Amino acid sequence: MENMFRLMASEEYFSDRRCVWVNGPVIVGAGPSGLATAACLRDQGVPFVVVERSDCIASLWQKRTYDRLKLHLPKKFCQLPTMPFPDHYPEYPTKRQFIDYLESYANRFEIKPEFNKSVESARFDETSGLWRVRTTSAGEEMEYICRWLVVATGENAERVVPEINGLKTEFDGEVIHACEYKSGEKFRGKRVLVVGCGNSGMEVSLDLANHNAITSMVVRSSVHVLPREIMGKSTFGISVMMMKWLPLWLVDKLLLILSWLVLGSLSKYGLKRPDIGPMELKSMTGKTPVLDIGALEKIKSGDVEIVPAIKQFSRHHVELVDGQKLGIDAVVLATGYRSNVPSWLQESEFFSKNGFPKSPFPNAWKGKSGLYAAGFTRKGLAGASVDAVNIAQDIGNVWREETKRQKMRRNVGHRRCISVA
Repeated sequence: MENMFRLMASEEYFSDRRCVWVNGPVIVGAGPSGLATAACLRDQGVPFVVVERSDCIASLWQKRTYDRLKLHLPKKFCQLPTMPFPDHYPEYPTKRQFIDYLESYANRFEIKPEFNKSVESARFDETSGLWRVRTTSAGEEMEYICRWLVVATGENAERVVPEINGLKTEFDGEVIHACEYKSGEKFRGKRVLVVGCGNSGMEVSLDLANHNAITSMVVRSSVHVLPREIMGKSTFGISVMMMKWLPLWLVDKLLLILSWLVLGSLSKYGLKRPDIGPMELKSMTGKTPVLDIGALEKIKSGDVEIVPAIKQFSRHHVELVDGQKLGIDAVVLATGYRSNVPSWLQESEFFSKNGFPKSPFPNAWKGKSGLYAAGFTRKGLAGASVDAVNIAQDIGNVWREETKRQKMRRNVGHRRCISVA
């Protein structure tokens, strides 16, 4: 409360917007990272407020994913702290099952986000030693005042839409980002160009081919494609097990040998592997290898054509860098996502310009002045869970110590009153 009184004494405190004192941290984002942090704080007995710009939890999963989506990793690597997936869930839960799991998770830990609250800015007030988080909702401004700020908006907050010659100005067909894609049904019989060959690009291409769309996929650079399973075991699980005992370079070498035995050589299909191994590349850049769930079969059969980089678009065609022209009716941009942290967080010491913490894993969860980050490890849901546990324990330790001191002060004050009486 001492910090609160100092804030009230500052000139900037009085304004037209409503101000709310949060007796605990403010968590920005109600996706898996924000929910995991809130649940761990609940276990620590620390109060919190979760603000979310959308009208639901996990809006990326609920509103910006395609219908056929499943978790690419086994469920044991994707569960949030203290609550496993139900036993009857399959090894790779569906989109709907994962959303149901998150909703059950929020209910179990009594997490009730304040929805439709878009964070416009968050800054640390040096005078008071508190964070000031300004939000808007239906034109109404509100400012949350708190000691701790947890950034849980995630690695995929905003879509990436590249500038491609003629795409906006010349092309007459439909253009959508992968976050708007739901099913290939509407593209049946149409000529569709998928731009991007990551997990989303591969899965969208597979879905389009399954719906009899004439599908081409742009592969501009090298890409690691691994089987989702090797001899019935999760490839990711195998790599995790090997990394406990073997150096990273050897894990990569063994993974590539096993992948070649399962998938064969992919270069003749237009898929060239990077010089750096899949796990090392993931560690260095955050670029996740593609885990194949059927797209390669479509590529090998010719149902999905691999094409090189784009030169430019015209009304009904795309010209590629090798000179060939393709007639197309629609474009799906599987060009990824990015963090939106730089657009609202007024801080430059902990977060870099790309919206990720400057410190690498495992030290990317804690900054200075009560600032934390959850879900920016580039290690998926497992990394977000580790962040959540660390953040809650760190805040919980301070919370318990201060609560203990307050009780001692109250007890001392009570004894003095008795002696005076």
